[in-house]
This record gives sequence, C-alpha cells and structure tokens, in this order.
Amino acid sequence: MHEVSLMENTLNIALDCALAQNASKIHRLKMRVGELSGVVPDALEFAFDVVTRGTIAEGAKFEIERVPVICHCPTCDRNFEPIDLFYECPHCHQLTHHIQSGQEIELTSLEVS
Repeated sequence: MHEVSLMENTLNIALDCALAQNASKIHRLKMRVGELSGVVPDALEFAFDVVTRGTIAEGAKFEIERVPVICHCPTCDRNFEPIDLFYECPHCHQLTHHIQSGQEIELTSLEVS
C-alpha cells in the first residue's frame, strides 16, 4: 500500500513545518489528490490515522480535496472534463493528451498551534 509511505512523507513535511513555527500541535491537514494520481483516498485516510499515532498530529482533522481530470484540447483551445479514459474533446471529438489537472498529490494547508 503506497498510501502509507505517501502519508509518512506528507506527515514529515507537516512536522517540519510545525517545528519551524515552534508549534506543539497539528490540528488540521489538507491535501489535494487528483483522480489520476493512483492514490486511493480511503486508504490515505486510514494511513493518516496510523502514521499520526504518537505524534503532534494525532487526532488532527484530515481533509482530502479530490481533483477531477481536466484536459485541454489544442484544436478548440478549450478545457474539458473527459467522460471516459480516451480524453476526447466533447466539442471537436479530437483526442488529447494535454492533462491540465487530476494528477496532483499535494499538502495544501496545515493548521497548527
């Protein structure tokens, strides 16, 4: 389960940030996770509960913002949300490989005290 190692790395980043601010408690972490990232949000939530035990983040609220796949059609110069895995533009029906979002895995906010 790569979600555990992903969460361990994310927690280390959060702990480093908290220590840099002389914080003694992490209250909330928020991440953005794209649909194409390969991350299973439920597994990530489980991993969060496991890896935060015994740390200043134990009991913190964990939020995941799911990011949809957005593609760009260079023919139409429009962004669109694909309806299947072929990334076909709904306007001109051209296939595209220009993915604008949906691959993200990022820690976006951290609430500490």
